[in-house]
Order: sequence, then structure tokens, then C-alpha cells
Amino acid sequence: MPGALPVQASILGLTGIALMAGSAAAFNHLIDRRIDAIMARTHKRPLPSGDLSAGKVMAFASGIGIAGFAVLALGVNWLTAWLTFASLLGYAVVYTLYLKRATPQNIVIAGIAGAMPPLLGWTAVTGELHANAWLLVMIIFIWTPPHFWH
Repeated sequence: MPGALPVQASILGLTGIALMAGSAAAFNHLIDRRIDAIMARTHKRPLPSGDLSAGKVMAFASGIGIAGFAVLALGVNWLTAWLTFASLLGYAVVYTLYLKRATPQNIVIAGIAGAMPPLLGWTAVTGELHANAWLLVMIIFIWTPPHFWH
């Protein structure tokens, strides 16, 4: 039916994007484990508390990241796979390794990584970039700092 949501692309897109988002979060925890160990709010997380080893988290983060990329590249489209990978790098590398330590404005600058899901969903279903999808990204990007600071 014209205009209907493609079920396969939707399910595989959600699956691949979720796997890569989980990978980005696991890498974030891996990278921040020493800082987390000295903060009252985070010292009981699995890595700083010793419940999980860095090696196991690295293997898990890498495995689900690769699996997510494969699901997107092979089951959805290459555009969504690469954009999701860029989001993973933006969060796990640019934000976690650099911006969090460099500036209190980190959430403003790196908010783009957290604002990408509408674009990723759009490209998963349509296979193309479109201004309407970027508009959705910008709404979330602009909303993120006041939401975070509230």
C-alpha cells in the first residue's frame, strides 16, 4: 500500500539503531569508569564497582556495535548504517573523550548525537536524507540544553 510504513525496514532499523545506541552507551561507561568510581552518583555502576571487567564491556560494546551496523547495512541501507555509526562516534568519542572534559558547554555541542534518532528512522524508512528529517533533529537539538539544565 503506498505511503504505508515498511515493516521490515522499521523493525530492522529499530533493532540496528538500538544495538548501536547500546554500544555507544557501553563505550561511554567504559571510558568514564575511573571518573565514575569517584562520584557518589556513579560509583556503584558495574565497571567502577568491579562487577564487570573492562575487557568484557569492551567485547560487549564492540559486539553489539558491529551487530547493529550489520543489521542496518545489510537489512536496511548503508546510509542509515553510516549515520548511526557517526552518531556512535559522536557520543562515545567526541562527547565522552573530549567535550565532557573540555567544556561545560559539552551538552550543547554534542547534543547533535542525541538528536539523531529521527533522522536515522527517516533514512531507515526512506533511504534518503530530507530537510523534514533535519528539522526534527534540530527541534530535539535545540530542546536538549534547556531540558538537561532544568
